[in-house]
Amino acid sequence: MKKIAILVTSILILLSCRTEPKPEPIAVTYPTTAKADSADTYFGTQVEDPYRWLEDDRSPETEAWVKTENKVTFGYLDKIPFRASLKKRLEKLWDYEKLGAPFKEGAYTYFYKNDGLQNQYVVYRQQGSGEPEVFLDPNTFSEDGTTSLAGLSFTKDGSLAGYLISEGGSDWRKAIVLNANTKEIIEDTLIDIKFSGISWKGKDGFYYSSYDKPNGSELSAKTDQHKLYYHTLGTPQNKDVVLYGATASEKHRYVGAQVTEDNRYLVVSASNSTSGNKLFIQDLTRPDNKMVTILGNEDTDSYLIENVGSKLYIVTNKDAPNQKIVTVDASSPGPEHWVDFIPETENVLSPNTGGGYFFTEYIVDAISKVFQYDYDGKLIREVKLPGLGSAGGFGGKKEDTEFYFSFTNYIIPGSSYKYNVKTGSYSLYWKPKIDFNSEDYESNQIFYTSKDGTKIPMIITHKKGLKRDGKNPTWLYGYGGFNISLTPNFNIPNLVWMEQGGILAVPNIRGGGEYGKEWHDAGIKTKKQNVFDDFIAAAEYLITNKYTSPDYLAIRGGSNGGLLVGAVMTQRPDLMKVALPAVGVLDLLRYHTFTAGAGWAYDYGTAQDGKEMFDYLLGYSPVHNVKEGTSYPATLITTGDHDDRVVPAHSFKLAAELQAKQKGPNPILIRIETNAGHGAGTPVNKTIDQYADIFGFTFYNMGFEQLPNTAILKNFKE
Repeated sequence: MKKIAILVTSILILLSCRTEPKPEPIAVTYPTTAKADSADTYFGTQVEDPYRWLEDDRSPETEAWVKTENKVTFGYLDKIPFRASLKKRLEKLWDYEKLGAPFKEGAYTYFYKNDGLQNQYVVYRQQGSGEPEVFLDPNTFSEDGTTSLAGLSFTKDGSLAGYLISEGGSDWRKAIVLNANTKEIIEDTLIDIKFSGISWKGKDGFYYSSYDKPNGSELSAKTDQHKLYYHTLGTPQNKDVVLYGATASEKHRYVGAQVTEDNRYLVVSASNSTSGNKLFIQDLTRPDNKMVTILGNEDTDSYLIENVGSKLYIVTNKDAPNQKIVTVDASSPGPEHWVDFIPETENVLSPNTGGGYFFTEYIVDAISKVFQYDYDGKLIREVKLPGLGSAGGFGGKKEDTEFYFSFTNYIIPGSSYKYNVKTGSYSLYWKPKIDFNSEDYESNQIFYTSKDGTKIPMIITHKKGLKRDGKNPTWLYGYGGFNISLTPNFNIPNLVWMEQGGILAVPNIRGGGEYGKEWHDAGIKTKKQNVFDDFIAAAEYLITNKYTSPDYLAIRGGSNGGLLVGAVMTQRPDLMKVALPAVGVLDLLRYHTFTAGAGWAYDYGTAQDGKEMFDYLLGYSPVHNVKEGTSYPATLITTGDHDDRVVPAHSFKLAAELQAKQKGPNPILIRIETNAGHGAGTPVNKTIDQYADIFGFTFYNMGFEQLPNTAILKNFKE
C-alpha cells in the first residue's frame, strides 16, 4: 500500500508539473539605434534625449531606420504560423455589405455604402424610388486606396456640394466643389485646409479654416494660428478673405465656423485647447454687420445647435458640467441673458435636432437613452431603443417628417431605423448580413473600485458559457482623455478575438466624457495618474475574478489611449503579457512642440508650466520611464509614417528605448505603416493586415502554438 501511495503521489506531482506546449520563441535581433548628444534642462534638471534625431521623419537616417525596423518586425510576424489564417478570417467576416443611415439633400437621398472589402465607402444617391447611382467613389481617388473622403457638405437646396479629401492619412485636406446635379467639378481644387469642414453661405461660397502651410518638415512645425476664410465661388483661393485669425488678438489654435440652417447667422468658435471655447455670431442679412461676442473666454464648452429667427439655442456646460440647452436672443446673446431650455440632469447630454424637434441623447453609464422635446421645451416621449447600446443620428432638417438613426453595441452590428417624428414609431430600415451569431455572445456591465475608491464601469464581452479559470486571452482596451466617451460599438476585429475564446473588456475610466466635465477633469494634468490607476484596477479586477491572468492579458489603446498603454506597461510591466500602444502620445516633455500638440495642454499640461508640472510629466512619460534591465511585456508598437497629428517620433523613441533596455525574451517590435496617418481613412486592406499582425503577435506571445478555436478557421488553412 505504501508503494502504491508513493506511485500515486509521484503521478500527481508529474501531472501538476506538466505544462501546456508552448511555441518556440522567435529569435529577434534588434537594430542598433544610434544615440546623439541631445538634452534639455527644465528647472535645473537635465533630461537626456538621445533619440531626438528620430523626430525628423523626412531625414534619410530616419527613413533608413524605419525600413530596418520594419524588416525586423515583419520578419518576426512572418514566422507566426496562424497569422495568414487570422487574416483570411478577418477578410471573411469583413466581407459583408455595410450601409450608412440615409440623409436628404435637395431632391436626392444620399447614403454611404461599402460592398464588403472596398477600401473606402462609396457615396450613393437615389431620387424617389429610382435606382441608386454612385455620387462619389473615393476608391477611384488613388491607386492604392490611401486617399479618402474626409467630409461632404451641401448647399441648403442641395444643388452644390463641397467635399474634402485626405491623402495618405494626413490631416491636411483638399476641397473640391461639384455641381451636385451633374456631378461636374465647377472650379479649381482648394488646398492646405486643416481641422475644418465646409460651411456654405447660400450658393455664393463657403467658410473653411486652416493654418499657414509650414516650410520643411510639417511634423516639427507648430500650428498655433488657425484662420477662418471665406471662399467666393469662381475666384482663386489666394483671394479668399480671412474673417478671423488675422490679428494677434484673434490668435487661436482651433477656429471653426457654421452657418445656421436658415442661412441667417455665421457662428464662430475659437479656442487654444481641445476643451473650452469662445463663441461669436454674425448676422449675415446685412454685409456690414459685425461679429458679436456670445462668450469671450474659454472657460467652458458651448455651441449653437439651433435658431428660430433671432432666438438662439445653445448647448453649454457653463454652470452645468453634464451640459444643458439654453435660449437667448441674438441681439443680446451674452450668458447673463441665458434662460434654461432643457436643464442639466445627472447624465451627460448630447443633443441633436430634426423634423422640428430636439432629440436629447443621454449617456447613462455609457449606454444611450434618447428623449424627444418640442421647441417649447415640452417632453414628447422617450424613444425606446432596440436594446442596450449606442444610438446615433436622430437629426435632420426642420421640414423632415422622418429621418434615420443607427443602433449598435459590442455584439450587435450597426443597423439603421427609419423614425417617424410625429408618432415616434420606427421600423428597421437595414440590418447587415454577417457570418456572426450575436446570440452566442454576452455583454455585461460591472462596476469595480479604483485605487482611490472611485467606482468605474466596465463592459465585459465574451462567448456564453465562458469558464473563469484565469486562462482566457483578454483584450483590455481604454482611452481616458479629452472628454471622449467609449460607448458600445460593433467592431469586426473584436469578433475575431472573441471567436477564439477571447474576452473584450472596456472600462470607462476617468479623463473620458462618460460622466461629464467633472469626470474629464478628474483625469487631466496632475490628476492624470487617476487614468492609469483606473486602468490598472480594471486589469486587477479581471485577474482577481479569474477572467484572465497576467499571462493572458493584453492591453491596447490608440492616440491618448496609446499613452495610457505606454504609461501602464512602464509602471506595471508585471500585469500583462502583451502591450499594444497605437499612434500614442509617448514623449510628454516635447509633445507640444509637434504640429497641433500644444492644443492638448488642457489635458496634459506642459513641461514649461512650472516645476510641479514638469516633475509630474517626467514621472509618467513613457519614453522617460523605461528602466534598464526590466522585463517588459511583449510589445508591438504601431504607428503611421505620415501621422501629422500624433507624430511617429513618439513611437520611434519608445521603441528605441525599450529595445535598448529590455531584459528577457519578450520581443519589442514596432510596425510602421507607410503612407498612413493617424487612422481615419485607412484603407480596409491595410486595416485587415494590421489586425492580423496584432492578433497573431498577441496569441503567439500568450503561448498559443495554434489558435484556441481552430474549427472556425478550418476553411482557411495555410
